[in-house]
Amino acid sequence: MSLDWIYWAISWILLRWHSLWEMIGISDGTVLGTNWAWILSIIFLVVTVRVILFPVFVKQIKSQRAMQALQPQVKALQEKHKGDRETLQKEMMELYRKEKANPLMGCLPMFLQIPVFLGLFHVLRRLDPVQTLNTTIYGWTQAQWDSAVHAKLFTAPIAAQFGSSTAELEGMGANGTTVKVIAGVLVLIMMATTYLTSRQMILKTGWAEDPQQRMIQRLMLYGIPASLLVSGAIFPIGVIIYWVTNNLFTLGQQQWVLRKYPPPVINTKDGKAVPGPGARKAAAPQQQEKPSRFGRSKANGAVQDTKPAVDGRALAPKPGAKPVNPKKRKPAKRQG
Repeated sequence: MSLDWIYWAISWILLRWHSLWEMIGISDGTVLGTNWAWILSIIFLVVTVRVILFPVFVKQIKSQRAMQALQPQVKALQEKHKGDRETLQKEMMELYRKEKANPLMGCLPMFLQIPVFLGLFHVLRRLDPVQTLNTTIYGWTQAQWDSAVHAKLFTAPIAAQFGSSTAELEGMGANGTTVKVIAGVLVLIMMATTYLTSRQMILKTGWAEDPQQRMIQRLMLYGIPASLLVSGAIFPIGVIIYWVTNNLFTLGQQQWVLRKYPPPVINTKDGKAVPGPGARKAAAPQQQEKPSRFGRSKANGAVQDTKPAVDGRALAPKPGAKPVNPKKRKPAKRQG
């Protein structure tokens, strides 16, 4: 299957943002050894993709809340089928199907961004200063191609990699030590922010009861950041900028969602379920309202009478007093 449509889409977004920055006065001139028009284009490529994928992110949060609501039932199934892993998996899949919960939904936004990452990786890998460019490729013009080839971040070309050969660096007019320092620092930042995005969610929602989900959580928390230490050596600097920006965007987005919709249940590492911030907030006692002007107030949803109690003995007739018959009426006056 051809992936040209991905390369065309990524190039189109990248070039539109680059044209916008040029239009508002950010040219391809270097400031601090950086071509900010291209750096900002990559950063806002992230913003564009995240805005497009925001509905998917909302579905991800809803799925995570549904999975949390099912934790007591999952725990009960684990106790019921203890030692029978096959039956447990069947029962849990049936529970997920019945309740329309998808344990893999949490990874969907990341999977949908893989084509974007591959597209940008492919485009930046083709920024070769010595190749003859067909100006119709992915919608680039020769001027845009030449500009991107010489785009730099602190004098390190965005198309360069930590593992670039001496010949490749010479062709880009780059210093090998500078490229390795810039790329190395960015790879470490990429690993740290990737770890923090997973850790942030696990600390707020807790470890999953489902063994399959827990395995995915461990993979996201430890496996992916560790793999970046090796794979990051072949990533162009521009791709690492994209990844770091995406992680920072994710951290901010997750923080906003977790504050607005705190999880009702948190699972500790030893499998104990404890009330989350959402549950504690709902269980907090409501402030007592002041009595209304009509002598009645509402407390915990019930209407209570706030009038003072009346002592019945104070209303009793005194000894020797003439009894009063409230039913007796005065005689009507005669008409003349």
